Amino acid sequence: MDAENREMSQTLSLKEGSIRSLQQQLEEKTHECSVVSRQLQQALDDAQRQVDASMHRVLAKEKASQSRALELQNQLSRAKSELSQLQRSKEDMERRFQTQLQNMKERLDQSDSTNRSLQNYVQFLKTSYGNVFGDSLLAS
Repeated sequence: MDAENREMSQTLSLKEGSIRSLQQQLEEKTHECSVVSRQLQQALDDAQRQVDASMHRVLAKEKASQSRALELQNQLSRAKSELSQLQRSKEDMERRFQTQLQNMKERLDQSDSTNRSLQNYVQFLKTSYGNVFGDSLLAS
C-alpha cells in the first residue's frame, strides 16, 4: 500500500507539474492572444483612418470636379449666349450693309442715268448749235 501510495503521489506530482506547465502555457497563449488582439485592433483603427482619409480626399476631389463642371457649364452657357448675340449682330449688320449697298447701287444707277441724260443733252446742244451756227463755230 505504501508503494501504491508513493506511486500515486509521484503520479499526482507529475500531473500537478503537468497542470502547472499547462497553466503557464495557457497564460502565455492568453498574453499572446491579448497582444495579437491589440495589434489587430490597432491595424483596424489604422485601416479605418486611412479609409476615412481616402474618402475625405475622394469627396473633396468630387466636390472640386463638380464645381469645375458647373463653372465650365456656366462658361459654355455664356459663350453660347455671346455667340448667339454676335450672330444676331452680324445678321443685323449684313442687312444694313445690304440695304446700304442697294441704296448705293440705286444712286449709282440714278447717277448713270442722269449722266447719260446730260451727255445726250450736251450732244443735242452741240448738234443744234452746229445746225444753227454752222460748223465754223464748232471748229473754233
